[in-house]
Amino acid sequence: MGIKDLLITPVWLGIIYFLAYTLRPVFTDNRIKAYFIPGLSVKVVGALAVGFIYQFYYGGGKPSGDTFNYFKEAQVIFNAFLENPKAGIQLLLANGEVNPEIYEYANRIYWFDAPTEYFVIKLIALFSLFTGHTYTAVATIFAAISFSGIWAMYRSFYKLFPALHKEFAIAMLFVPSVFFWGSGILKDTITLGALGWATWGIVRVFFERKGIVIGALVLFLSLYTIYSIKIYIVLCFLPAAILWVFLANVERIKSVALRILILPFVLVIGGLLGYYAMVKVGEDNNRYSLDKVSETAEITARYLTYMGETQGGSVYTLGDDYDFSPTGMLRKFPLAVNVTLFRPYLWEAHNVVMLLSALESFATLLLTLWVIYQAGVMNLFRYTLARPIIGFCLLFAIAFSFAVGISTYNFGSLVRYKIPMFPFYLAGLFILRYLAQRKVKLKKRPKAVLNP
Repeated sequence: MGIKDLLITPVWLGIIYFLAYTLRPVFTDNRIKAYFIPGLSVKVVGALAVGFIYQFYYGGGKPSGDTFNYFKEAQVIFNAFLENPKAGIQLLLANGEVNPEIYEYANRIYWFDAPTEYFVIKLIALFSLFTGHTYTAVATIFAAISFSGIWAMYRSFYKLFPALHKEFAIAMLFVPSVFFWGSGILKDTITLGALGWATWGIVRVFFERKGIVIGALVLFLSLYTIYSIKIYIVLCFLPAAILWVFLANVERIKSVALRILILPFVLVIGGLLGYYAMVKVGEDNNRYSLDKVSETAEITARYLTYMGETQGGSVYTLGDDYDFSPTGMLRKFPLAVNVTLFRPYLWEAHNVVMLLSALESFATLLLTLWVIYQAGVMNLFRYTLARPIIGFCLLFAIAFSFAVGISTYNFGSLVRYKIPMFPFYLAGLFILRYLAQRKVKLKKRPKAVLNP
């Protein structure tokens, strides 16, 4: 970062905020208007803070795919556009193939044949064409695009539960780790925004049932974007989304007896479709095919553990063994979910970054226990069946928590990897709490007195 950032980034900040204030009346009402600009602002602050942390705390970046490494790789494509526009276009469209015209550039890109990393690099290079390859300007664009997806998701949930506008704003816009790690030039920024748009697409197509063509197109492009960067998010998201849609259609049946009769078949069909979706998604990526998932998890866990130990990171364990057989992974399921949702514990924090993460995890634990207490353990399943969106949120959050918890083994990486589940998990808890409180209020309401 240098003088170019000071000259170009304010221009882009002006453009972004001009668009935000212009579009705010279109995408808000009087109740949620107050969250729009602050929600965007914390994303922008998070994007800039990521760069400052890596520049001044980590000393210019660490090995493996951090924000500066992506940015430096994208400069090769940016330079290609300046020297040979045809080669630049070919690099943007390339998918690991090399021809003589781009060889001299591709040979200088370490991740050229790594599809997920190269997808991010191409996005940075594309935005660099409009920013003169300026780090902070590109970062603010990343933040704004990610915010658009999160806001789309927020509006979708708000339409379903208008009374929870404040709670949803907290869950989706103002969780510190989410707006920090989900705003800069990182994979997580893109996948988080795409998840928001995918959720909007599902609500648009299957629940609001208007603008179906646009909604379906946004849903497809969002899932493709996530698939191109972090396929395991799609593997967790699709089954939960499919069951949500199926169970919501059962909810529309007025006859209680018929709903009870049909429900088991819907659960089986939804589960099978979710499994089939996972199989088809995994077929295109050998590492994440169902017969390779355990192997991939073990390789990832061992690598991140090694990196944490050799670089002084905060390593955690889920037992004394690396048993990644199906039964071994199933045995570690509760521990993996727990580590993602509620760890590091306060006494496991050894630096400021981990302390902030520990405080957030502790707050999540307290909220979870409070919601369970208010709703009652026996009522959790009933509320979830009554409102399938709760099942969608919690199923995705728990499946995702298991996926990252079983394969990360490093708190430093986990704090970043787990952010996609936070908006869904917290939203699910807030809806449960709302239903429990409403039930209590209805019980306390005085009964009508019959006329004599």
